[in-house]
Amino acid sequence: MPRLTLLGKPGCHLCDDARAIVLEVAGERGLELEERNILDDEALLAQYAEEIPVLLIDDRVHTIWRVDPERLRRALDEREATA
Repeated sequence: MPRLTLLGKPGCHLCDDARAIVLEVAGERGLELEERNILDDEALLAQYAEEIPVLLIDDRVHTIWRVDPERLRRALDEREATA
């Protein structure tokens, strides 16, 4: 199953928007969402301080800033087709 990870920080309205979209799509497919706060990890903070939210699929960047639900669905479909 694909692993979805949302990188963000508290108080980030784009992170809240992204979370809602990812949870909707993940729920349709029975997937879980892991969330990581970049403020808790110096390496993540250094890498993504100006680019949150970041959605990872299996530890690879899928999107930065805004999550498009249809693009996410297509990416998950493609991943399932190759698994």
